[in-house]
Parts: sequence; C-alpha cells; structure tokens
Amino acid sequence: MRTRDLLAALEQPPLMIHNEEALNLESEIAGLAYDSRQVEVGGLFLAIPGTHTDGRLYLDDARQRGALIALGAPLEDGQQAPLPYIEVEDVRIAHANLACAFYGNPTRQLCTIGITGTDGKTTTSNLIHLLLEAGGKHSGLMTTANFKIGQREWENRSRQSTQEALDVQRMLRQMLNEGVTHAVIETTSHALELRRVYGCEFDVGVITNITREHLDFHQTIERYRRAKARLFEMLDPARDKGVGCRPVAVLNRDDASYEELRSYCRVPILDYGIDTPASIRAVDIRMNAYSTQFRLILPDAEGLIETPLVGRFNVSNCLAAIAVAYSQGIGLDKITSALATVQSVAGRMERVDEGQSFAVIVDYAHTPDSLEKILATLRPLTERKLIVIFGSAGERDVQKRPVMGRIAAQMSDFFVITDEDPREEDREKILNEIAAGAEGSGKERGSDFLCIADRREAIKTAFARAQPGDTVLLAGKGHEQSIIMGREKLPWDDRQAARELLKATV
Repeated sequence: MRTRDLLAALEQPPLMIHNEEALNLESEIAGLAYDSRQVEVGGLFLAIPGTHTDGRLYLDDARQRGALIALGAPLEDGQQAPLPYIEVEDVRIAHANLACAFYGNPTRQLCTIGITGTDGKTTTSNLIHLLLEAGGKHSGLMTTANFKIGQREWENRSRQSTQEALDVQRMLRQMLNEGVTHAVIETTSHALELRRVYGCEFDVGVITNITREHLDFHQTIERYRRAKARLFEMLDPARDKGVGCRPVAVLNRDDASYEELRSYCRVPILDYGIDTPASIRAVDIRMNAYSTQFRLILPDAEGLIETPLVGRFNVSNCLAAIAVAYSQGIGLDKITSALATVQSVAGRMERVDEGQSFAVIVDYAHTPDSLEKILATLRPLTERKLIVIFGSAGERDVQKRPVMGRIAAQMSDFFVITDEDPREEDREKILNEIAAGAEGSGKERGSDFLCIADRREAIKTAFARAQPGDTVLLAGKGHEQSIIMGREKLPWDDRQAARELLKATV
C-alpha cells in the first residue's frame, strides 16, 4: 500500500515527524509490524509502549531489518530516531487505523459478532460459530482457545484472548478471502480498552456476565463494566453491509449488568435468561454427569434442547448462542440438532480418562465466579470427595486471591493451592494470600488443604489422595500450553501432565 494512502487513514494528525526529509510518501509499504523482529523490508514499524518493554527501544532494530517508517508515541527527551518517525498522541488508535486500512477494512463486508463478559466467552463463541454453520452461514472464529477459518482449526497459543489490532485485521482479511460471511470474535475488556478491535464494525454484541476480574488493569468494577459497554456502543442500527446481517444486542437478563448495558444500546435488544422472564429462556433444566436437558422458550416457539455440555453456566452459554442464531434467522430445528452434537471446548469441563477410578476434570475457571460455578456443578455429580487444584495469576488482581481460597474452602472437600502464572511475583506470597481466605473460613493448612507451588507436584499429590468415586478438578489453566515464570513462558499443559501422572499410577 502506498505510504501516502496508508497515512491518510490516521484519525489524528501527527504531533511531529522526525527525519521528515527521508520520508517518501510515494513508497510502497510492504507490511506492518509491532514487533521489530517481524519487520519486513519495506515495512512500517509500530512502536507501542507496553507493560514490560517499549517499542521505541527497538527503532534501530526495525531500521536494520528494512523498515522504511516507524510510528509511535512521542520520543523521550534526547532520543534520536534512526529512520522517519511519526509521533502520534494515541498510538493504539493509530495502530488500529493503519491495520484496518492496510487490510482493506474487512468488517465492512463481514457480519461481525463480538462476545464479551467475564466468564463463558470462549464456549459461547464456539457455540455461536457452530449454530451459524448449522444454519448455512460461513463462519470464522477467534477465541482464547482456538481459531477457525473454513475447515481449518488451530489452537491459540498466544496467551491473548483477543489479538492485537494488526493480528485481528489480518485474520479478518483471511476470513473474507476464504469466503467467510460471519466473523465471531471473543472480545475482552482489555481489547476494548486497548483499542485492539477499534475500527471493527460490529453488528452483533453479546454479553455473558460481568463479575469481578482484571481489577489490576481496570482498577474498579465500574471501569471494568464501562470497558465492556464499549462493544455495545459500537453497534450501529443504520449499518447495512448487504450481507443479510441483523444488528442486535444480546444481553443476559439474569446478570447484574443488564440494566446498565441497556443504556448503551442503540440497536434492538434480545435478552436471555434462566431466572428472569427473558425473551429467550430455559426452563425445566435437568442435568447428569454427561448431558444437560432443558425446555427452550423462544418469542414464537418452544423446543426441547439436549446437549452434552454440563452445568447451569453452560445452559446460559447455550442461551446466548441461541439468541444470536435466532436473531439471524436460524430455525429451531437447526439449533436443536447442532446443540445435540456439540463437543466441549478444549480445557472447558474437559475429562481426562486413563482408566483411573476417580474423575479428572480440566477447566479454565480462574475467577471467583467461574470457580464457584464449576464446583457447584461438580458437587452433585460427585459420589464421594471433591478435590480441587488451583492458583491465581501473578501481577494480576490480588483482591480475588483470598476470595478464591474461601470458595475452595466452602465448596470442596480438599484442595491444593499451586502456581497458575506467577510471572515476576513471589510464588509463595501468592499461595499464602489465597490460603488466608481458606484459613479465614476455618480451614487448616496441612489437614484441609496444602500449598505446593510446583504445579506438577500439586497434581501428583492430589491424585495420590483421590479414591474411587472422587472428582479431581484442575482449575485455572484449561487449554493453555504454557506457564509464565518470571518473563519466560515454559511449556505446560494440565491435560498432558494429568495423563502422564495417571499413566504412571494406574
């Protein structure tokens, strides 16, 4: 793309251009990169300040790799730019502007569906994709756990639920090129706040729930809710892409966020719920260890849903996905047949069976609300004792740590507190802060629970205690393929570790 045309997409005028005499507006930009190691000859480098490093430190590396131009936040006093450098006030908006322009604004031609919330986003996104495909739509998918375009599916190993703006737009362009008509994007509060989906023309917005999480980043629950609300502000009732997409906001009427989010919606609202008189509702819920059944009430029809997904929270996830499918004209028969055959998402209530006499479940539950919900689901399905291994991430919301300890103390028979992703925080300090919540609930370390920092050793210890009829839950990591120690991502997979340990003892 020609430099002049690309820079014309910037919403904000440059604050300053360093080495402007070397800037050739007629040159062709071969590609964009926000990691200097990914710069290609003839590319533009986006110098973005981050938590642990700053793109402005890598300008020389970008130049040596062939970058023609760099763009980013104002340079520090005395810093020299070794190539034409464009200073902007908000580098993240500029990043999104350039990414959208470079890839031809793909969401202007895609029915674009965003799913936000604290818990259930990945499962709900996958369910929406499944129902769209069942209804004859060509759907693409981006989630915490996986990506899908056409017949291709692959794991998300980035440890980012929503990718950076450049990655999002690149994948949307791939979807469009491969005949996708409906793009399903898991859209986190970080992505909304940090402008990763800025410029995406969303048609459908979906909320799962909002409970306390990410307060290390958002500071208050009010700011966290406000970040989520940005998705619904982005929905435009006048938008018509000519692809048969109906703008709608899908809200959870059971959730405390319902009334607040309503005020941000300009498009029609379709609500769902279990405990409230929502437009789309589940009643007569019946669950066992391997399936869930409920009667579905739609505005103009009723039907019986049976799905292999287990748990009341998965009923809510199903309702959110059903609401999206219904809003886009997909019939009840297609919805019913698709949900009957759905497979669980990787790392979400995933069973590990190596012939052992007790049940082993791996789940991504890493918030107080999600841990409480999965323990409540597993309790009636467990013959004897419910054992849980869990932790809490380092350099993240510290306030939730004792809360999670209290929940484990109240809802399980035995638990082991262990590493999740310590990062650069003291591992033992994290474990002790979780343990304080358990001890405040009357539990005693050493008899009611253990603190074992090493996650493999924690799982091994829990397995050694498990008896026939017990359930052992490995919570917090789910599908993830690494554990972050310091600044290093070390290979780790709860499912693989569980299989190896079980094979060694069965």
